[in-house]
Amino acid sequence: MRKLIFAINISLDGCCDHTMFGPDEETLAYFTHLTRDADTFVYGRKTYQLMVPFWPDMAKNHSGDKANNDFADAFDAIKKIIVFSRSLDTSEGKNTSIVRTNLQNEILKLKQEHGKNILTGGVSVPSQLMELGLVDEYIFVIHPIVAGAGRRLFNGASLQQSLPLKLVETNIFKSGCVALRYLKQ
Repeated sequence: MRKLIFAINISLDGCCDHTMFGPDEETLAYFTHLTRDADTFVYGRKTYQLMVPFWPDMAKNHSGDKANNDFADAFDAIKKIIVFSRSLDTSEGKNTSIVRTNLQNEILKLKQEHGKNILTGGVSVPSQLMELGLVDEYIFVIHPIVAGAGRRLFNGASLQQSLPLKLVETNIFKSGCVALRYLKQ
């Protein structure tokens, strides 16, 4: 069975608003590696619209530095992007499907397919996936900043019981960012 991995950049105070801080070369390289180990992305509308067309466009024209271009190429090579949205009518990206049906059933089908890992990011859809018990692995890249404002990780999520996780990997970057990888127990 394929793994569903939730990976996100956050501040020390749990902010995951990308406008408050951004990844550096080393953290982008980390996310590039994660992306190359996946072949499917699962997003909500907001995260999808942040990622597409930005990264595919960068992959076409290589307008960034090496780290950004490498991530753009890895992102553009993803075979399937699934967007859960009730309001999005059309998709801009290649290999993108808009899904309006049952989140749980769709993810369970994806996990049964052959392939690489499934990555998700953002807040809303990953929170729902966490509530449904479908996230197998959590990766939090914590940036050394207190944002003080912005959307918070798992804001509005409601669990029936606490979710024990096991820390299986820690990466400390020169920038002071720390990547923490947890498995669901």
